[in-house]
Amino acid sequence: MISRKFNEKANVIGNIISDLRKSKKMSRATLSNKLMMLGIDINGDGIYKIEKGSRIIKDFELAAFSIVLEVPESDLLKNFRNELLK
Repeated sequence: MISRKFNEKANVIGNIISDLRKSKKMSRATLSNKLMMLGIDINGDGIYKIEKGSRIIKDFELAAFSIVLEVPESDLLKNFRNELLK
């Protein structure tokens, strides 16, 4: 059976999103509101699940996180890419 997880997580950037959100002193509710302003409907519980790695992130959500957190998409994926190249 093909695994839909990597290292037991449904996404590889949840911890980076969490770190960036906290470094910007942004609550999950604030992040959710900023995403909703872009048309991306993820509530605080959904953000919690993303940060903990139990919810997948769709490509359009990745782009929206990048915009709201003010980092290139490649920065969100950098650690994962480096891990694959080891």
